[in-house]
Amino acid sequence: MINRSLFVAAALALAVVGCSDNKQAADAKAAADKAAVAAKEAADKATAAAKDAGAAAMQAGQKAADAAKAATGDAMKSAGDAMKSAGDSMKAAAPASAASGDAMKASGSAAPADAAKK
Repeated sequence: MINRSLFVAAALALAVVGCSDNKQAADAKAAADKAAVAAKEAADKATAAAKDAGAAAMQAGQKAADAAKAATGDAMKSAGDAMKSAGDSMKAAAPASAASGDAMKASGSAAPADAAKK
């Protein structure tokens, strides 16, 4: 769109040079000026749209980073809780293992004494 406007402006400028009548020259110059203003406005709008798109992309990226950070924190907390729970389970199972080990020792020492009596 900008290229077409510039082409029109250039064509009108050439028309100004080729015109011998002052009114035609003035009309051609006015048209060229109008085309140049339209081209500048189009460029300004395109620049503003690009800035807005860039800002939106930055905001989306920041939100994604925040979400990833929160998810990582939650995952680490869950892993820590699971490890703590596993440790608690192991501690709870340890006295039971020790008690059954003591019972096995007691029954193991009684068996040889009975064997000696026979």
